[in-house]
Amino acid sequence: LQAISTLISDGSILDGNLKAPAFARIDGQVNGEVAIDEGLILGEKGLVKGNINTKEIVVYGTVTGDIETNSLEIKATGRITGNIRTQNLVVENGGVYNGNLNMLQAEK
Repeated sequence: LQAISTLISDGSILDGNLKAPAFARIDGQVNGEVAIDEGLILGEKGLVKGNINTKEIVVYGTVTGDIETNSLEIKATGRITGNIRTQNLVVENGGVYNGNLNMLQAEK
């Protein structure tokens, strides 16, 4: 991932939708839709209650909602409850996912 342009820090709570260019990191809580143009890192203390749409995402925290992305990585501390649409999926040992998974074929 590249440089972070948007940061929701630990202890912050955002009630509403988040839309950002480039890359974002969430260590706080977002209650709403998240649309990030390039990529998202959800830190261990990060919590998203809403749907996420981005090119790539790494989940160390918790998501309750659907995810649409090209690349999803669920780390050992990651927890996802919701439906996923992705081309690439990596789940570390200990990562938890509950929901439906739709693997899309990469466009050639």
